[in-house]
Amino acid sequence: MKIENVNNVEGLFSLLNGLKGRVELVSPEGDRINLKSKLSQMLMMSQMLDKAYIKELELIVHEPEDMKKVVEFMMGDANN
Repeated sequence: MKIENVNNVEGLFSLLNGLKGRVELVSPEGDRINLKSKLSQMLMMSQMLDKAYIKELELIVHEPEDMKKVVEFMMGDANN
């Protein structure tokens, strides 16, 4: 799932942290990074908070109910 134009970076990571299943970030090189890992979250947050905006991000969300929550976030709170 590609995510684009997220202004609410902190809200996105808060949502991802609360999901039940595995969530992975896909790097431009195709590597998968587990976003449920606190270390990964800290590294990503430090890089993204400098910009406070996510232009594009590719995620793999493994649980259907988690995917629904991500889609709902993108349709509502992503730009708050």
